Amino acid sequence: MSVYRILSTPSRRISVRVHLRASAVVAVLLAATAAVVLVAMGTGSAVPVGDVVRTLLGGGDAMSEMVVYELRAPRAALALLVGAALGAGGAIVQSLSRNPLGSPDVVGVNAGAAAGAVLVILVVGAPTPLGVAAGALACGLAAALAVYALSYTRGVQGTRLILVGVAVTAMLHSVIAYLLTRADLYESQGAKVWLVGSLAGAGWERVGPVAAATAVLLPAALVLGRSLGTMEMGDDAAGALGLRVERLRFALLLVAVALSGTAVSAAGPIAFVALAAPQLARRLTRAPGAGVAAASAAGALLLATADLAVQRLPTPGQLPVGVLTGGLGGLYLAWLLHREWRAGRS
Repeated sequence: MSVYRILSTPSRRISVRVHLRASAVVAVLLAATAAVVLVAMGTGSAVPVGDVVRTLLGGGDAMSEMVVYELRAPRAALALLVGAALGAGGAIVQSLSRNPLGSPDVVGVNAGAAAGAVLVILVVGAPTPLGVAAGALACGLAAALAVYALSYTRGVQGTRLILVGVAVTAMLHSVIAYLLTRADLYESQGAKVWLVGSLAGAGWERVGPVAAATAVLLPAALVLGRSLGTMEMGDDAAGALGLRVERLRFALLLVAVALSGTAVSAAGPIAFVALAAPQLARRLTRAPGAGVAAASAAGALLLATADLAVQRLPTPGQLPVGVLTGGLGGLYLAWLLHREWRAGRS
């Protein structure tokens, strides 16, 4: 049985090749994410899961509607949007660098966005969500352009892109540290909490800009990402097949930066998701290419699950979700490096 199915309109003017296993994996991931979100929205004693479902179907009372729609739904929506954006951005950057370590966390994109947001928070003072988002996107784009320019020598090679990204990330973290040391104690503490990465206190005012940006950027990532499998064959082979490699690479990098910057501006630089979601998607789908749709669904599931975990952990105060994802990311990175080392020896 073929792993692909060709879907076309009756006139056959438009046709799309669909990978059957990848489509099934995306459906399963979305179903699992929906289940996790329902459990997360039922966390606590005020409105259990059954009442959440009843409220979403229009049968809840006034208190249930207030808790579900004003308190829990914005946090759940933000987790889904941020996770999906990080997963898609990570899939693009890993495919462009042809390295499982090449995620926005590593190559300077998230650090640039974080530096821009901290600059707005600490220097501008009393920042608006739109101002923070603009600062994060601008500095994230500047960091990505710097990494791209510094790693460009007759094309961009994956290893050089990662090494330059690590160097730029280190410099940006120094900038963030300098800004924190020069800031007022109260403002510095608020920025530090944001830098960990958190979904707590999410309201619809935080969800709206992320939803609008994701609605534009995610379809662009899906369309452009169809060429990533060909580009992974190498620049010469991709060029021989008719792709304008450098233009396409630059466009994909811009989309990945915008997705990651949007996520960071809304929830802080949450670690691990952009690194692990594409690898999880690749192993589940076993499909060539980046698998942007599967990585996006995996990112949403990972972040929603992590947020559910921090809400259920028996800690004195609720942990920011970035603390949990950062710890898991360190373990995952150690395992990945050990696996690459063993593969290199064999």
